[in-house]
Amino acid sequence: MTVAVVGAGPTGLACGIELKRRGIDAVLFDKGCVVNSLYHYPTNMVFFTTPELLEIGDIPMTALNEKPVRAEALKYYRRVAAHYQLDIRQYEAVEKVTGADGAFTVHTAKGEYPARKVILATGYYDRPNLLGVPGENMAKVIHYYKEPHPYYNHDVLVVGGKNSAAIAALELWWTGARVTLVHRRATLSDSIKYWIRPNIENRIRNGEIKAYFESCVKEIQEKSVVIATPGGEVTAPNDFVFAMTGYRPDTEFLAAHGITFDAVTGRPYTNPETLESERKGVYLAGVLVAGMHTNEIFIENGRFHGRQIAEAIARLV
Repeated sequence: MTVAVVGAGPTGLACGIELKRRGIDAVLFDKGCVVNSLYHYPTNMVFFTTPELLEIGDIPMTALNEKPVRAEALKYYRRVAAHYQLDIRQYEAVEKVTGADGAFTVHTAKGEYPARKVILATGYYDRPNLLGVPGENMAKVIHYYKEPHPYYNHDVLVVGGKNSAAIAALELWWTGARVTLVHRRATLSDSIKYWIRPNIENRIRNGEIKAYFESCVKEIQEKSVVIATPGGEVTAPNDFVFAMTGYRPDTEFLAAHGITFDAVTGRPYTNPETLESERKGVYLAGVLVAGMHTNEIFIENGRFHGRQIAEAIARLV
């Protein structure tokens, strides 16, 4: 193959499409399924954008309402992958990439593959930001909220103050869980969408969801959690903890593959025109380009990286 694309999310798919359009053969590898991160989104998730901003490969996306839902996005990206007949190796994790520009070897658990160029489009959803407190490794601590039903009539703690935390807290409360929210800042994030904010604020104001601001989890115990608040420590009954504290790229994987980072901003060094990293022949796509600034690149703008990289590679091969 000419190009190996590591990651088969929307950005990885866009890379495969743009390469194919230029007559460049590519193989996409993913340790999970196609658009694996989207699959792990909450079951009832509604995107905060409109369908056309999620489109790749000039294939229209349709949705029943103004904003698409998770199931519609999964169906759309399956359709796109099938339309372009992309070569996608699902459930085949890339362990390492050896060699040099023009003569790379991609190593997976299933084999070794030669490639002239490599595109890393692994996203960031696999690496949750940890709380770093005793008890966090307990099975009841969850970093990926899916749906509320299993937590009916349980004491649930939600950690965080952005959209994902607000949505989880509301859905859990609607389903009959006893919900406590802990956020390290004085107020909920300004980034919470306008149709969500009044709902969560009203639930907190009415005491239906107990909230501790300027607070943090100090310890997670089998049947309780210890919360450090401005008024002192509080021990609350607890069955489950949802740590909605965000995610980050796998910088260890990137560094092990010769990707270098700006010491101040944490961004990987890339050529702004081609998105080639300082390791010649290795390109970065999607949110990886932003480093730790994961709120800067989404599907809406990361989808254009495929064309940018494919044009650069087409000039060389």
